[in-house]
Amino acid sequence: MADAVLDRLSAANIFDLRGVVAVVTGGGTGIGLMISSTLMANGATVYIIGPKQADLDRVARIYSEAAEKTGRPGRMYGLAGDIRSKSEALRLADEVGKKEQHVTVLFNNAGILVGVSPHTSANTAEAFRSTFFDAVSEQEFDDSLRTNAVGPYWLSFAFLPLLEKWKQYEGGSRRFAPQIIMTSSMNAWTKDINTAGRSYPYMFSKAAIGQATATLAHELLPLGIRVNGIAPGFFQTEMTAPGSADAVGQSHLPEGVKMGFEVPTTQPPLVAGGRAPYGGTSRDVGSLALFLVGNWFVNGETVLIDGGTMLLHPSSY
Repeated sequence: MADAVLDRLSAANIFDLRGVVAVVTGGGTGIGLMISSTLMANGATVYIIGPKQADLDRVARIYSEAAEKTGRPGRMYGLAGDIRSKSEALRLADEVGKKEQHVTVLFNNAGILVGVSPHTSANTAEAFRSTFFDAVSEQEFDDSLRTNAVGPYWLSFAFLPLLEKWKQYEGGSRRFAPQIIMTSSMNAWTKDINTAGRSYPYMFSKAAIGQATATLAHELLPLGIRVNGIAPGFFQTEMTAPGSADAVGQSHLPEGVKMGFEVPTTQPPLVAGGRAPYGGTSRDVGSLALFLVGNWFVNGETVLIDGGTMLLHPSSY
C-alpha cells in the first residue's frame, strides 16, 4: 500500500496536467508566458490571450512545435481580444467554448504599467503637483484600471459557465478543482512608489485586484470555484525590460542594470557558467502556478513571490 501512496504523492502525478484546459490573459509575453509555458510543459492545453493574433500565433507555434518534437502532450493556442471590454469577455469565453467542453483554470494575468511619475524636483507642493498630477493623464489611469482590474472582473464572470462545466467533465479523473487565478503584484501592498516603477495608476489597479481576489473567492463559494492570486515582485519581462525579448519570448535586462530598489534573494545561474538572474525566473512563478492548480485546499489567498523585496521596503503585506 505504501508504494501506491508514494506514487500518488509524486510530483509527476500531482502536476500531471493532461486534461487541464487553461486560459491565460497576457499569456504570450512576460509572466503570462512563464505561466502558460509551464502549464503546457506539464500537459495542459493552454489558450493565450493578447491584443495581436499574429504575435500569439508565433509564440504558440514555437512552443507547440517544441512540445510535439519532444513528445509532450501539452499544446498552446492564441486568441486575440481586448480584455478590458465586457462584450469581448463574452466573445472570448464563447470562442474557447467552441473548442473545449470546459475550462479548468482562468489566469487573469494581463497588465500594463503606464502613468510613470518622475522624481520630484523639490519638497514643495508645486513640485509634487507637477510630478504626480501634471505628469499623469486621465487616460493612463483609465487604461490601468480597465486593464489591470476591471477586465479581470468581466472575464471571471464570463468564463464561469465553462469553469463550472469542469465539475461534470467525465474525460478524466477530475483531479483539479476549477479556479480563477489573479496576477496582482507586490505593489498592491507597497508603500514605496519606487518598487512600482513610479506609477500610481499601476499601484492603485493592483491593489484593487488584490482585494478582489478574496472578495470573489467568498462570492463563488456556492459554485465550488476557487479564486487565488499571485503577487510577483521583480521579474525580467517586457514590462521591466522593453524590447529585450528573445526568439522564444524570454526578456533579459542588460548586464549590470538593476532597478531602483533591492531584491535581496540571490538566484543561482540558470545554466552552468551563466550569470545569476536579477529577480524571479520562469521556474519560480511557474512552480507557483503548478502549486495553485494542483492544490484543492487554498482559496481566497494571494501568494507573494518577490524574493524578499517587501521585507526591505515598507508595505502593508
